Amino acid sequence: MVKLKKQRKKSSRLTTFLGVIFILIGFAWFAFLYKPPTIQTNNLAKEPIMADRAFKKETKESDIKSVVIPRLNIDLSVAPSEIKNGYWEVSETLASHGEGSANPGENGNVVVFAHAREGLFLGLRNIKKDDAVYILTNNRWYKYRVSEIVSVYPNDITTVAPTNSEILTLFTCSGFFDDKRLIVKAIPSE
Repeated sequence: MVKLKKQRKKSSRLTTFLGVIFILIGFAWFAFLYKPPTIQTNNLAKEPIMADRAFKKETKESDIKSVVIPRLNIDLSVAPSEIKNGYWEVSETLASHGEGSANPGENGNVVVFAHAREGLFLGLRNIKKDDAVYILTNNRWYKYRVSEIVSVYPNDITTVAPTNSEILTLFTCSGFFDDKRLIVKAIPSE
């Protein structure tokens, strides 16, 4: 009986010791090895969609001033986003209009993106097919209707590639540790 108690104590100590070791390894991994998927520098983060593979750097100016999605209570100002080192830069406080992508009213892919944060595109995860999206430009409002919602890996540039007809593409981070991109496609609507 005494021998059995000693064995249980030994087994309990070993289990506790192994548990502590695993927890310490987890903390060490998180503290020293884990790198967040979005690298932040000077209040801008590089968006891991390789813009230079999809769009040629162009000098035309962005006409977009804001994006509004009434059902989700999203109403954001939009800033132009330049391609730097092959990536679109993402504003920390506004939505961004990808350099080289089309402006509303033009044939082509109008690409607008923002971080998945409160006050930005976090609510985009609740968007539904047929939801209305409004884009304000220098001259007028454009209305779009959501036609497709997909999730892709950051290296899938087909979703932001130029198109022959007008389409609005909204995107933000999604997935475990932001390892994917939530892509919302919308077509012009009256």
